[in-house]
Amino acid sequence: MTAKAEQKKNAFTIAHEVKKRIRLRSRRLFDPSLDLKYIEAVVEALPGVTKVRTNKWGSSIVIEYDGNRKNRKRILDQLENIPLEAYMPGGAGTEGISLSTVTTQGAAAALTPFMPPAASAPASWLLGMPTMLEGLHTLLYDGVKVEVLDASAVAFSLLRQDYFTANAIVAMLGLGSYLETWTERKSNDLLKSLLRPQVEMVWVERDAQEVQVALTDLVVGELVLCGSGELVPVDGIVVDGDAALNQSSITGESLPTHVSEGDEVLSGAVVEDGRIKIAAHNVGNETSMARIGRFLENSLRTQSTSQKKSDELADKLVPVTFGLGLALFALTRDVTRAASVLTVDYSCAIKLASPVAVKTGMHTAGHCGVLLKGAQALDNLARIDTIVFDKTGTLTMGDLKVADVIPLSGMEPAALLALAAGAEEHYSHPVARAVVTEAKAKGLELPPISQVDFIVAHGVSAYVEGEQVLVGSRHFLEEDEGVDCSSVDGQEPKLRSQGKSLLYVGRSGKLLGIIALRDELRPEASEALATLKERGIRKIVMLTGDHKDTAQSIAADLGCIDEIHWELKPEDKAELVMQLQEAGHFLAFAGDGVNDAPALVSADVGICMPGGADLARESAQVLLLEDDLRILAVARDVAENTQHVLKRSFQAAVGINSAVLLAASIGHLSPVTSAFLHNASTIGILGYAATAGRRQPKSAAQLDSASASGEV
Repeated sequence: MTAKAEQKKNAFTIAHEVKKRIRLRSRRLFDPSLDLKYIEAVVEALPGVTKVRTNKWGSSIVIEYDGNRKNRKRILDQLENIPLEAYMPGGAGTEGISLSTVTTQGAAAALTPFMPPAASAPASWLLGMPTMLEGLHTLLYDGVKVEVLDASAVAFSLLRQDYFTANAIVAMLGLGSYLETWTERKSNDLLKSLLRPQVEMVWVERDAQEVQVALTDLVVGELVLCGSGELVPVDGIVVDGDAALNQSSITGESLPTHVSEGDEVLSGAVVEDGRIKIAAHNVGNETSMARIGRFLENSLRTQSTSQKKSDELADKLVPVTFGLGLALFALTRDVTRAASVLTVDYSCAIKLASPVAVKTGMHTAGHCGVLLKGAQALDNLARIDTIVFDKTGTLTMGDLKVADVIPLSGMEPAALLALAAGAEEHYSHPVARAVVTEAKAKGLELPPISQVDFIVAHGVSAYVEGEQVLVGSRHFLEEDEGVDCSSVDGQEPKLRSQGKSLLYVGRSGKLLGIIALRDELRPEASEALATLKERGIRKIVMLTGDHKDTAQSIAADLGCIDEIHWELKPEDKAELVMQLQEAGHFLAFAGDGVNDAPALVSADVGICMPGGADLARESAQVLLLEDDLRILAVARDVAENTQHVLKRSFQAAVGINSAVLLAASIGHLSPVTSAFLHNASTIGILGYAATAGRRQPKSAAQLDSASASGEV
């Protein structure tokens, strides 16, 4: 197909193209409901793409990529099939404004009084034209919004030949927009650096053997193995196996997608169930944006409940101001008074301050060691009254140690440990890591394993030399697989009374022995729970799959635990979370394992520990970046401070603008003074939102010091 035929066929036409750079045009980009930032993230997520820039007014998009023809086709196909989630019913907002434009607008406003009329008139009309066109566009598509009010104030001032006022309004609007964009960009850059995939080692097949290698050592064409709960680290094609993939961080689709041999997979997807072998097509830096860019835009483009309420009220006040200005003109025929009123609006300060305060709060939280996935997470974190903790890896170190290896039927302890470690080697659960670590520390040779099947929250089934090996809980072996475990009835109570968890190992339907493991409490756990109580958390609940005796022993050592639930399955945790919500609790759930994902999603706020499984990290709304539970109290402080900043900003915007509006209505303020007071107050409120949100609460180390001195 020729280039001309291709342009006629497609909605996006090629305006200019050189090697590794293409510029396309489409009237779709002028659609007010299309989120251009989201489109940029969609295209940036494609393999080979390095940079994307959109121009709404030019209806164009410029893409820099690696020059690969297949990637070029992917870019064109993606733009022809823009996902529905890219369209926002309320409109996508305005584009960011450059510093050079802001500087030009400010200089023009400052020089206006010194310019001759012959020069100031055309310059002012030219400077105010984008604002007026945007106001007209908003009026036609969305009705009376703040853009209409701004455009009317500029137009009134220009018609009155009050060029300084018109240019001052334009300059103030530009400065406010630039500050918002700058703050958002700084916050987004921080979040991008924190959201980079945590995969460091991956399993590959080399010479018919499964070996673990560093992610940075992967090369195109290698066969990468991904099991349940793991992040897909490469772009490629499935060559063996099948699995259910959670691709929400890439496509926005919440339902798992089934993939099998021949299907394409992208970096950033999470294997919820199954196991697949992938032939890598893109590795390393070529795949990093597939997770980062799309996820970031998905998490930040939605406003929190607090922001929506503020914006709704601000929108309702815009027609009031507009109607007041028109009414004053109709009653008094005083253009000056009407123009003075139209230069004042509540929406500007409220709508600018709200996202700045939220993004600044997220930025501050990131520096304090907390990653908040979006404004709603920040909003909800300030409201929670209950925290539900999963025990293992959250309240405990999650670094289980093998305490006892007890074989039966004359089997050697080393042989039992090696067999269990071989079956558990590919599993990312803390129990599996403990067994494998102990076996390697003893220098044991692990047996060859095949047909590994992970049963979440139960155990592992694998085959060694044609015999089925089972490793897991007593419930799994005895009730699910029919293995008689009565031979250890006399040993169980003593081991459990010592706070140990038990792992059962069977082969060919017979129990071979048990492995006892011990997990230590986090040294800061008791202090963290006490601090959270002081921060307003009324109820703390502990959930665990452990035996009742082990759970009660740990809860007693922790203190501040109001409720305990033991011997739970993953679905039980989510059910308990929903029961607490139905009882009126607004709660957070803190966990770190694959089996915690349902509860993390069900909670009002899902919190994941830094060493959490990839599925848990994807499911949570809050990620702790430091391995210290006291960071939760810091996160709570940041969230509450942000809510305080939002409230004070809203009160200031309403109070100051009401006073200015009243003075303008009774003729005590000229348009210049009214515009100055309104825009100065907007910048002042914006500055307050940006600076007050940067106030950092006490870090975990400071909390430790304060606790030692009795100041907390």
